[in-house]
Amino acid sequence: MTHADPPAGPPSDVPPSDTNAPAPYATGPAVTERDLVELQLQLGRPARGVVEIAARCVCGRPLVVKTQPRLPDGSPFPTTFYLTHPAPVALASTLEASGIMKRWTARLAEEPELAAAYARAHEHYLAARAELGEVEEIAGVSAGGMPDRVKCLHALIGHALAAGPGVNPLGDEALALVAAQWRADRCAC
Repeated sequence: MTHADPPAGPPSDVPPSDTNAPAPYATGPAVTERDLVELQLQLGRPARGVVEIAARCVCGRPLVVKTQPRLPDGSPFPTTFYLTHPAPVALASTLEASGIMKRWTARLAEEPELAAAYARAHEHYLAARAELGEVEEIAGVSAGGMPDRVKCLHALIGHALAAGPGVNPLGDEALALVAAQWRADRCAC
């Protein structure tokens, strides 16, 4: 799911006649002040280097942010697509704790088609970051262990949500594994 459009109008918990009510969440990639407030609530700290909302919940809240490859403090930051929403973040952590990353890394050596698709996901990630600028310290480094291993499901899920189905095969698989608990097409905010 990329940039899902929430229903028009204010959130259901805000009466339409309340002129002091906050504006509804945005519907596209542009970052609003309300998004930044929500991101701080999600992350427990201010968001850094955010250039757009790469994927949104159906209610409009951020799921994934697209981040500059160099943060405002000068630090290189390879995670272009950063998963922020607490529900998929928690589920990614649960999957990681199950040991699945070791099994999936082994699959990359055993399944040439999966390895090729994962390498294409790596190239897609690098191309998306290159649109934001080049940072020598992270040149050729994508995220999540791509293209040779599986290191961070948060990064793979973030990439899959931002890019849409069919781009990151292991991000798609991770989303399928958590679909009974969380899906991008149902609000869990």
